[in-house]
Amino acid sequence: MIDGFSANVIGILGSILIVCAYAYNVYAKEVTPFLYNGSNLAGALLLTISLMVHFNLASFLLEIVWITIAIGGLWKAYRNHARQKS
Repeated sequence: MIDGFSANVIGILGSILIVCAYAYNVYAKEVTPFLYNGSNLAGALLLTISLMVHFNLASFLLEIVWITIAIGGLWKAYRNHARQKS
């Protein structure tokens, strides 16, 4: 099991990834969907791990939605990439 300090560090890293992904989306001249959605997914997964120690239902549900959207974005990017290759 993860201790409280480690859970906080993991959660902070997840938050940083999500905020950096958002900033990348806002400020980049061209956004790579794999990087953007992958960063969001990784951040949401890290935050979900931290929530296993410091559980909060509202935050947990938000992370589930965030994970679902990021996976959907990755799937869409994969399909678009596959179409362009053929």
